[in-house]
Amino acid sequence: MSRICELTGKRPITGNHVSHSNHKTRRRFLPNLHKKKFYIPEVDKWVTIKVSSTALRSINKLGIYAYLKKLEKKGYNHGIEL
Repeated sequence: MSRICELTGKRPITGNHVSHSNHKTRRRFLPNLHKKKFYIPEVDKWVTIKVSSTALRSINKLGIYAYLKKLEKKGYNHGIEL
């Protein structure tokens, strides 16, 4: 299962663990993802999406339909048929 937000495109990034002695070891920073089921009343559909916490906050603020329309307007293909 890929760790990529289906709406924002957030994905793991790499960096370093830095110890107290300043020794560096490679590590991954994973996005905060949740598998969430949304109901879109405008099209009378349920969709299950893997979303980041940032996307969830935006969806709570705007609504799922308005957020998906905003992404479409920006040119991002989210793969959800509306």
